[in-house]
Amino acid sequence: MTDQPAAESTTVIELDLWGDLTCPYSWIVKRRVEAAVHGFERPSDVTVRLRSFELDPDVAVGGGVPVREHLSVRHGGDAGAGHLMNARASELAEADDLVFDWDRAVRANTFDAHRLCALAGEMGGPALRGAATERFHAAHFGEGLALDDHEVLQRLAAECGLDERRVSAVLASDEYADHVRADEQQARSLGVTATPFMIANGYAAVTGARPTDDYLALLRGVATQSV
Repeated sequence: MTDQPAAESTTVIELDLWGDLTCPYSWIVKRRVEAAVHGFERPSDVTVRLRSFELDPDVAVGGGVPVREHLSVRHGGDAGAGHLMNARASELAEADDLVFDWDRAVRANTFDAHRLCALAGEMGGPALRGAATERFHAAHFGEGLALDDHEVLQRLAAECGLDERRVSAVLASDEYADHVRADEQQARSLGVTATPFMIANGYAAVTGARPTDDYLALLRGVATQSV
């Protein structure tokens, strides 16, 4: 059903969405926000800016520890606790046609992958950054690929349409590290300690994973200045 006040509004909406590439809820919320924008009365007036955030920046590069094993250790050897956490995320993701293969997923340091997302944003704007983010999520959760392996990142970035030579140059340097750190610093200034986190037009904040209708209501509320 069309919301007439939102349809008649001229308010431009900017959504800043912080997420980590190995965070299941970040992928879920990305999909739901995209669905909400698609269902909004004026989707062309909404810009979604994906922002970088590392939930665990101290993860060793190349560790390749299975997520299941890590969660078991983290919970004092209780494999059931980790299984329950994964099951909750998987159940929530079913509505968004996302499948998490927890038997294959491995922990990874996401800093370099975030740098490539920043490169994608510079090369092709929000659309290309969104495509890169989507590909990295799928690689981690569905294919068991390590997002801190440069050969993997090189291939995934090429699949998204990023220039292979630029990707190689970025991975061989510290380019776009400042972009990632700036996103994280901005998040910290807002009090963000976990993902996903979204803020609309700089004032309307939403944490955690909400139903798509909640994000649509947020868009309409910001458009009509009723939130």
